[in-house]
Amino acid sequence: MATYQTGDGWDALGDPTRRTIVACLAERPRAVGELADELPISRPAVSQHLKVLKEAGLVTDHAAGTRRVYRLNPAGVAALRDQLDTFWNRALAGYQDLVEQPTEETP
Repeated sequence: MATYQTGDGWDALGDPTRRTIVACLAERPRAVGELADELPISRPAVSQHLKVLKEAGLVTDHAAGTRRVYRLNPAGVAALRDQLDTFWNRALAGYQDLVEQPTEETP
C-alpha cells in the first residue's frame, strides 16, 4: 500500500476516489455515509480517503450529533491554487522568453 506524506495535497489528489470525494464536497458538506452512498466503496474506505485528505489540509470536519460532517478547507484548496498559479506563470514566462529570443538568419 502506498504511503502519503502528511500535508501533501498533490499526493492526496493523485487518487481518483479522493478527487471524486473532493468534487462531491465542492457541491456541499457531507457525512461519511452520504459520500459512501454516492461512491462504489465502503464507509470505512471513504473514511480512510477522508483521513488522507484531512491530513493534507484539503478537508475539515466537525461533529453533528453522532456524525462527522466533512467540507472542503478553503485554505488548503487555495494553497493548491496558488501553486498552480505559480506553475502557470513560470510556464508563460518560459514561453515568452522562448518567443522573444532572436532567431538566427540562414545564409
